[in-house]
Amino acid sequence: MGAGEILKSGFNRNFRVEYKGRIDPVTEYDLKSERYIVSRIAKEYPRHVVLAEEGSGSGEQAEFRWVIDPLDGTVDYAHGFPVYCVSIGLEYNGEMIAGTVYDPERDELFHAARHQGAFLNKTRIAVSKERVLERALLATGFAYNVATAKRNNLGLFARMVKNAQAVRRLGSAALDLCWLAAGRIDGFWELYLHPWDTAASWVIVEEAGGEITRLNGRPYSIFAPDILTANPKLRRIMQEVLTGAQ
Repeated sequence: MGAGEILKSGFNRNFRVEYKGRIDPVTEYDLKSERYIVSRIAKEYPRHVVLAEEGSGSGEQAEFRWVIDPLDGTVDYAHGFPVYCVSIGLEYNGEMIAGTVYDPERDELFHAARHQGAFLNKTRIAVSKERVLERALLATGFAYNVATAKRNNLGLFARMVKNAQAVRRLGSAALDLCWLAAGRIDGFWELYLHPWDTAASWVIVEEAGGEITRLNGRPYSIFAPDILTANPKLRRIMQEVLTGAQ
């Protein structure tokens, strides 16, 4: 939780913000958090490889690779909107085997390891059992290229707003997925996420009973250009709606 404490200490204070793209910010606390996490991993696991959002580590494939988002929800954080987290996933020979996501604002630690269940702090969690789309609370997000990409999420969002009970856009994919794992959200989809956005939460969702695929139902990977997840029944219904909207 050390990285979370770093983020909490800077939240709602004056700090430096730079831009990696037109609307893609990075704060000094993204960098502080990443340096802390990477230094801890290097000390404890010197032979492991790191793939991190702000460029630390080689990112190359290895037996063990840590996939890190030191601050997921940077736009929220920069505006003082309290939805952000630290996300750390562990990959073994190409398979995500463990993940932890910490929400400093609510002091909630989501964590899971393959075949061992998913937990919020010390309590086991599970996805919702909702099977009716018009009763489902969904979440999604919009990539930084939403204004320029030919394939964006606007049409999909419009279709789902008309079919679901409601759709939320919170600004942290890692937390969206964890809240889905805890049953707070019934379904989630998004386009153009990065590996560090979903690496940890992928394990948490599946260990909580969720099903994760691409929008077309094909197998998901952290390098895939889109993601769809819910309980198995609702995921299939969402897939029908989303693929019909493309």
